[in-house]
Amino acid sequence: MRLLRRCDTGGFSLIQFSAEAIPPYAILSHTWDTCCINKANKAKLSQVIKSMFHWYRNAAQCYIYMSDVSSPLPEADKKATPPLWTLDFQESRWKLGDKISLAQQVHDITGIPHLALQGAPLYQFTVDERLSWKEHRHTELQEDGAYSLLGIFDVYIAPIYGEGAEGAFRRLLDEIHKLGNCIQDVRLTDPRDDKKRIEDTKGGLLEGSYRWLFNNASFQQWHEDPQSRLLWIKGDPGKGKTMLLCGVIEELKKSTPGLLSFFFCQGTDSRINSATAVLRGLIYLLVNQQPSLAPHLRKKYDQAGRSIFEDANAWVALSDIFINMIQDPDLKVVYLVVDALDECVADLPKLLDLVILTSASSARVKWLLSSRNEMHIEQKLRCVDAKARLSLELKQNAEQVSRAVDVYINDKLSRLKPLEDNSLRDQVRDILRRKANGTFLWVALVVQEPEGPESWDPLQVVKEAPPGLHRLYDRMMNQIQRLKKSNSEVCRLLLFTACVTHRPLYLAEMGSLCGLSGQVSALARNVRNIVAMCGSFLTVRDGQVYFIHQSAKDYLTDKTRDTVFPSQGGIHHGVFSQSLELMSSALKRDMYNLIAPGFPVNKVQVPVHDPLATIRYSCVCWVDHLCDWNSNSPNHRIDSQDKGDIENFIKKKYLYWPEALSLCRSMSEGVLAMAKLNALTQAIQNCPLQAYASALIFSPDCSIIKRYFREEQPKWIIVKPVIENQWSPCLQTLKGHSDIVTLVAFSPDSSRLALGSDDKTAKIWDTSSGECLQTLKGHSDTVTSVAFSPDSSRLALGSDNTINRGLDLSSDSHITQSLARRRNLT
Repeated sequence: MRLLRRCDTGGFSLIQFSAEAIPPYAILSHTWDTCCINKANKAKLSQVIKSMFHWYRNAAQCYIYMSDVSSPLPEADKKATPPLWTLDFQESRWKLGDKISLAQQVHDITGIPHLALQGAPLYQFTVDERLSWKEHRHTELQEDGAYSLLGIFDVYIAPIYGEGAEGAFRRLLDEIHKLGNCIQDVRLTDPRDDKKRIEDTKGGLLEGSYRWLFNNASFQQWHEDPQSRLLWIKGDPGKGKTMLLCGVIEELKKSTPGLLSFFFCQGTDSRINSATAVLRGLIYLLVNQQPSLAPHLRKKYDQAGRSIFEDANAWVALSDIFINMIQDPDLKVVYLVVDALDECVADLPKLLDLVILTSASSARVKWLLSSRNEMHIEQKLRCVDAKARLSLELKQNAEQVSRAVDVYINDKLSRLKPLEDNSLRDQVRDILRRKANGTFLWVALVVQEPEGPESWDPLQVVKEAPPGLHRLYDRMMNQIQRLKKSNSEVCRLLLFTACVTHRPLYLAEMGSLCGLSGQVSALARNVRNIVAMCGSFLTVRDGQVYFIHQSAKDYLTDKTRDTVFPSQGGIHHGVFSQSLELMSSALKRDMYNLIAPGFPVNKVQVPVHDPLATIRYSCVCWVDHLCDWNSNSPNHRIDSQDKGDIENFIKKKYLYWPEALSLCRSMSEGVLAMAKLNALTQAIQNCPLQAYASALIFSPDCSIIKRYFREEQPKWIIVKPVIENQWSPCLQTLKGHSDIVTLVAFSPDSSRLALGSDDKTAKIWDTSSGECLQTLKGHSDTVTSVAFSPDSSRLALGSDNTINRGLDLSSDSHITQSLARRRNLT
């Protein structure tokens, strides 16, 4: 940023500042008008309009020239009471003050809410709300009515004066819509909702249980020292790490001048237990808070759409996007909080590498991590300074945690009606403190039992509770096994089903997968009752069944390795088999009675009696459980019964399945499931007779094999497809250029193909899929030469007058610097 600095001599000089070092500055204010910008310089015009909102928002002071306030003659002014200039000020279109002192007047005139004037993030206001703020705004040029809103929406469109207000607003709204779609597609879950759910599940955030951390030397160094960019909090299960970070997030919200992004890994939910999911969550919150970061996201998204976040290369694309975001010059400082790294079950090493890289290379980033004491995380973070580690088991920290647990115990006991007697409460408190061993979760599980209506002696409950989480889980499991046989069996089935499913199930989904009968409401009610019989392993929140803690799932997962309990492979098979049966019974054509074939899914209203309510999970994940069963049972193959069930489903219900996936907004997951099913079943390999129906019917008429085995063609196929006489030599047809293709070049590794054309562009294609990877524009004439580097990572392009060099194919960035401007290329 360039600013004018007033020198001591009274003159002015122009000085440049980096984004991190911009001092407080004043700005000359005026009504929105781009007449002061040199419109002849199109590049400068675009840049200035894009930046104007941020310049004004960040200014410490605004000065104005009050053109409608006259300066009266001194003698006349002295005789007037009140002075003549006061009337001019009162009638001026300008107001003296700031957003605080003039808040009510600005609100009355513009309709802008007080909250926005007080500095609330603008993303909190809807698009329609922000559009309404322009109603009383007037601009000299009609297009500026739209351009003046670019900063408010943090989007960018190139100014085209002469397009008219309608065209400008149409492009503005289109860009807002594209940004909204992009942010929506990068979202898996909203980490803010995950945080609230976690806090509600654990009984709310208690300040006394986390406040000690802010007096800890390691935390203070991380928080206050610009050179301290990483802090890792580690501790055993149940030590309160998650709630500790929830408290930190709340405090940082109040005090941090920069951005705050966070993510809570949860091993029991496949949507939020991978490194890719972590990055998607962090990026989602960053762009929500500062939409000006969206171009880093949009660059790849506009080329490939939502698949860029979900395909096999999602991590590569997202990590590039993330690195570019934290290097953005408009980003000052960002706090990144990731909880439960040990529950990041997919690609955790990649995530840790990224954390280490960015904390070492960027002064803008501060990472706060938490995990259990696991060796693989310890080894990965061995390069981290000892001062950047905070172990909850170290003596001084363990004492603080124990005090925090005491506060938690007091809070829990204060809410128990059976403990209104002070003497009884003191006895229960003493036992809990003695047995808790600084473990919040143990206290929560034990105190939960006296809260139940069947408990009449809380003192006896805490006396009988064994110390240690594992022993407590043993006791809970023994209690389940002592139930009536039918109740015990359904509890165990529900618990182990929760162990293997890829996300928390809704009550009706859980009931249907456990083989319970009844309508949705009856299923939900029955599952709630069963959860209540399952000790404290499970909890219900917002209609979904969750494990009370990851350690509860770990305990039960260990149990499935015991011969007394069902194997994980067997449980996966049960979920697969039940899912297939449920879908075969429920799926049909036009389940929501949409009637019109072109009815858009975003306008679909879910019926009151949703036919998919019990099978949504099954539709998305049945193939995953088939694969999980197969991988957990290496000595097994898909037997004839399962094979027959799958074939019967495909024959009768296959086309209804994609319809259901679309209604569930899970088509992308469905495509992956179809690919897995195809790879797993391999119909021709597993069903040899299928060769006569496929290899023969779809072979060309002149195929030797077809001639030899013509009599083996199935007689039941009456209508046959039209097939060419010979196998076609054409593997792919690549379309996209608008003029003659003048040159072709394969990369050395044969993975890419570059085409140059008279349309002044070059296109790069994936030779395996035929997908256009990039379209390269910028040449003023025909592209006449293409050359890949030996490692296929770079590309040089030549045209009739320039050579563009430095196209980095691995990072999707390129330099269009002309090395030579020549009259001809030879």
